[in-house]
Amino acid sequence: MESVLSKYENQITIFTDYLEEYSDTDELVWILGKQHLLKTEKSKLLSDISARLWFTYRRKFSPIGGTGPSSDAGWGCMLRCGQMMLAQALICRHLGRDWNWEKQKEQPKEYQRILQCFLDRKDCCYSIHQMAQMGVGEGKSIGEWFGPNTVAQVLKKLALFDEWNSLAVYVSMDNTVVIEDIKKMCCVLPLSADTAGESPPDSLTASSQSNELIFLDPHTTQTFVDTEENGMVDDQTFHCLQSPQRMNILNLDPSVALGFFCKEEKDFDNWCSLVQKEILKENLRMFELVQKHPSHWPPFVPPTKPEVTTTGAEFIDSTEQLEEFDLEEDFEILSV
Repeated sequence: MESVLSKYENQITIFTDYLEEYSDTDELVWILGKQHLLKTEKSKLLSDISARLWFTYRRKFSPIGGTGPSSDAGWGCMLRCGQMMLAQALICRHLGRDWNWEKQKEQPKEYQRILQCFLDRKDCCYSIHQMAQMGVGEGKSIGEWFGPNTVAQVLKKLALFDEWNSLAVYVSMDNTVVIEDIKKMCCVLPLSADTAGESPPDSLTASSQSNELIFLDPHTTQTFVDTEENGMVDDQTFHCLQSPQRMNILNLDPSVALGFFCKEEKDFDNWCSLVQKEILKENLRMFELVQKHPSHWPPFVPPTKPEVTTTGAEFIDSTEQLEEFDLEEDFEILSV
């Protein structure tokens, strides 16, 4: 991702210029399933973008694993993208897609709790510390760059320890989404189950005038932010208050991870219907959607949390208790 952004750096333009360029048109802009009419809703559009949780490189956090790096600059960009995708799923789950953020305005307690899941601390369930250490089991050394699939697999495993959100994270094999497997996985959870990502829009039709992408760039290094004495987090650096960037979709690296959030079974059924109607009719499609588990695949077994007894952010002395994760060194288990 970093090399792609560097390669096409001169093709990225500031979004305010984009707004001015199309200010007199009736073009629609989609932001995570919500559409905005560019001609009349520019302020709402920018407000919607700034409300998304923005995770970037950070410096001066506690060393990962006690002796590892204290900054993820240069290697943590894909981990930050994964955090942003999952954070948006949690926002939709607890606050709804129409929730908005305003600078220095008091937010619901669920918002602060979501934000604290991603702080750069070893005792936060989706922190850079947890993701980097869980990545060891995926063959990645701490401080090594992750690809999209590694990030997805790491988040899938970390979600097993997140009792508050009770997420069911499904990562497709061979670009094939199996409806039967997802429903089986969601039904085994004690609470409402989700597939991580973002809910689908009512229509997936792209604009014929532009298919450009608006994105939040993680390649900015900010100082570590911790909780304050009152238990709150100063959240201003977790929202992009500058104009976001855009790029031509043809310049997108083909190695990508798409995330979709479904709060209820009916949402998932609606997503399947939209995918079959709008995406699978195309000749060059990014993934397949099938009803039944392919017979030539290994049997599908929903992931379960290992039987590990721990209180808080303790280090496990032996990885034998986590054999199914194939970890190569100690991992930190959380009580969320």
